[in-house]
Amino acid sequence: MSFGLIIIGDEILSGKRRDQHLPKVIELLRERGLRLAWAEIVGDEPERITALLRRTFASADIVFSCGGIGATPDDHTRQCAAAALGVPLALHPQGRALIEERIRETAGPDADLEAPENLQRLRMAEFPAGASLIPNPYNRIPGFTVAQHHFVPGFPVMAWPMIAWVLDTLYADQFHREARLEKSLLVVEAAEAALTPLMEALEARYPEVRVFSLPSVGDAHTRRHIELGVKGDPGQVEAAWTDMCVELERMGAEVQPLRVVDSSSN
Repeated sequence: MSFGLIIIGDEILSGKRRDQHLPKVIELLRERGLRLAWAEIVGDEPERITALLRRTFASADIVFSCGGIGATPDDHTRQCAAAALGVPLALHPQGRALIEERIRETAGPDADLEAPENLQRLRMAEFPAGASLIPNPYNRIPGFTVAQHHFVPGFPVMAWPMIAWVLDTLYADQFHREARLEKSLLVVEAAEAALTPLMEALEARYPEVRVFSLPSVGDAHTRRHIELGVKGDPGQVEAAWTDMCVELERMGAEVQPLRVVDSSSN
């Protein structure tokens, strides 16, 4: 089981708004001992959104999608999800009731629910047939779930508690099931090419371990360095870490201690 994230909106691709969802979703998953396997950003183009959803619906992944579920002309996610699944949009009765409740709350108990602007608002409760609701604690206008895909608004104040609700309600049995450990250090003034044979040897020797390197060119306060580490199965990580440290010492590398990330993290 893998988790994926789709971020929808021209405003992200144009730079008008900076994405905040990716780091937050990683955080929400990490807190629960889960990992994000992939993320994609797509603009407000129905054909691209539909093609992307058709591909992810065909997978076994659990996917969160942020953005585009409103009822303005640039919101296409609900329609694209229905098209990708080959089902019609349908007005969700409970979704309609929640939106009508919100209308009365903001416009007064005698609000005309048949007014054009209120009929337009009700379109936000049109979801692919068979969808279930994701409660929205901010304004009660729901998101929706269909085929292990969970669609929430683009607004962080709404999206993040809705994603947390989905995780805690639907996937609690998956929390902290995979023990993981990560250990890394800094190798100062080293070239990645010189470390690559060591990295390849460690991954060949320990198949449950991934070796990573994060180079930095340094700055006025920091020397050029590489963060070199191992992550994965705790038992194999410990063995790989020992081998890595021994080999770095043999190479005469200058190293600095860095961090250990416990088994519930990535």
